[in-house]
Amino acid sequence: MKIAIIEAEKGIQNRDGGPFGAVIVKDGVVIARGHNRVVSTHDPTAHAEIVVIREASALLKRFDLSDCDLYTTCEPCPMCYSAVHWAKIKNLYYGATRQDAAAIGFDDQYLYEVLANERIDEQLALKQLDRDSCLEVFKTYENDVKRTAY
Repeated sequence: MKIAIIEAEKGIQNRDGGPFGAVIVKDGVVIARGHNRVVSTHDPTAHAEIVVIREASALLKRFDLSDCDLYTTCEPCPMCYSAVHWAKIKNLYYGATRQDAAAIGFDDQYLYEVLANERIDEQLALKQLDRDSCLEVFKTYENDVKRTAY
């Protein structure tokens, strides 16, 4: 966690983004470290957790990080929580809570309420389009996977 905190401080000093840092550890060794880079990269997905997941995945040349642990200075937002889930990380250690983050202006409560179906999303309009053509692509993928193992 100390390295994650150092990363968060580095991000603040560099004005890269919010005060968030993270590291991924494999077999007791830090293999990826990073901090929020939303501002410096103009990328709304460049949260600390996403940054280190991308770095660890590139280093290991795989998306399955189930043998890794993630340390992050704050409880992950819904996007980062989902990324951790998709990376199959089994242990996530965090410092500050989402309520602590909200207290300094990083409030994800709206997203939590939308995802829990407690609120209608008024910021995003979802519209389905051309399902049949998209399902054809799914069938192509499914047939390809049956022929070759990824």
